Amino acid sequence: MNNDITMPRSLNYIDGQWCHGGDREIPVYNPADGSQIGSIPCSDAATVDKAVKAARAGFENPEWRNLAPMAREALLHRLANLIEENAEQLAKIESLDNGKPIAFSSTLDVPLCTSWFRYFAGWCSKLSGKSLNPALQAAGSHHVYTRREPIGVVGAIVPWNFPLVLAVWKLAPALAAGCTVVIKPAELTPYSVLKLAELVDQAGFPKGVFNVVLGDGSTGQAIVDHPGVNKISFTGSTAVGKSILRSVSHDLKRVTLELGGKSPTIIMPDADMSLAIPGATQAAFVNSGQICFAGTRLFAPRKHFEQILDGVADAASSFKIGPGLDPTSMLGPVISQKQMDGIFTRIDSSVQQGASLHSGGKRIGDAGYFIEPTILVTDDNQNPAFREEFFGPVLTATPYDDLDELVALANDSSYGLAAHVYTSQLNAAHQLAAKLEAGTVWVNTQLSPDPNIPFGGFKQSGWGRENGEDVFEHYLETKSVIMSLGN
Repeated sequence: MNNDITMPRSLNYIDGQWCHGGDREIPVYNPADGSQIGSIPCSDAATVDKAVKAARAGFENPEWRNLAPMAREALLHRLANLIEENAEQLAKIESLDNGKPIAFSSTLDVPLCTSWFRYFAGWCSKLSGKSLNPALQAAGSHHVYTRREPIGVVGAIVPWNFPLVLAVWKLAPALAAGCTVVIKPAELTPYSVLKLAELVDQAGFPKGVFNVVLGDGSTGQAIVDHPGVNKISFTGSTAVGKSILRSVSHDLKRVTLELGGKSPTIIMPDADMSLAIPGATQAAFVNSGQICFAGTRLFAPRKHFEQILDGVADAASSFKIGPGLDPTSMLGPVISQKQMDGIFTRIDSSVQQGASLHSGGKRIGDAGYFIEPTILVTDDNQNPAFREEFFGPVLTATPYDDLDELVALANDSSYGLAAHVYTSQLNAAHQLAAKLEAGTVWVNTQLSPDPNIPFGGFKQSGWGRENGEDVFEHYLETKSVIMSLGN
């Protein structure tokens, strides 16, 4: 293993202590070569119970509950500073564990985490209630106000495609609101969150405020089922999201879900092709396509169709594919053998059902889980390539003739997470943005989330919103206080 990477401990972090949990271990592999880089405990329900009780005690602890908002803000800034100071190690851990290129983990993933904590630190002192005038009572007869109170213990379940970034998307607003957290990273990619736990400890957060529980789906289920958890924040597959909803029906936990996507990229006939072609390529293939809001359905005008497809294929072929820790790599492996096998199964099924393979479609090398950027072509909206989320470097391209049918084609999906539009006409951009069934619409740009911009999905892409002021609806409860001023 790389000697210049200092790996964190492969242990749970509960109540400020590192500890084991459960009676079996889960191996963790480097997806670039399939070698084992460590193993983590598969924490059982008793370990989850220990973590939730620690989070509850941390929530009730006056050191946290009564902390002045500006003091909580200072803690978050201190954590952001520590992330910045440890940026190189965090980026290397992320690239080793997840396989993503160090060129991206060092310039995007880790810096974005710093920015997210700093942005949400500023909200600590801004989360106030309101003074209200009742509509049915005489003026001056009652004093009415609202309080915004932290929801309590948050169970955060994080996927493997952006292990650190998506953990921070949940942690930063939860902590800013005054909640406490039990977080479970994906068993495939636990180490960057464990490194973050070390930094939380160094920053001086009170014990129990931040807890990490390691394990697989059974561990996540124990968090979902625990009666001491007030809210679940989950990012992952739509199938698991639906399962979580069924599980919480017995106690009506608050839930936010950021789920799957099959997002359209629309290139209008008037688009600047020098912008649209590389943009569509990045939207589909960055992070080896392992992005929930990747632009994996391309709609291009028929008269430019071959030109666009050839341009996207040429641009994708220029991305150097290699191990994440190679500073020249632009595309890394997919996360696992299972993921790679599933992608190839979907490619084969799509071709068998009528899609044509324009380019790619092959494994690269015998070690690691590398897949060529792949383009499938179909105009059949029932083909798996059109409907299913591959979560890999696969783009489905469909030509169109009629602008009126374009929106119907783009919206023909059970998902509605995002959309990308390329056009030179401002009115067309606004009209499309209004008609597309997507939580985020990027115009002449792609894959650019921001801490101040709400993010989430329509339809089966999820419930609720991450980021921006909107996210606090999910981490705060509103309490109304009504006081009679009469004798």
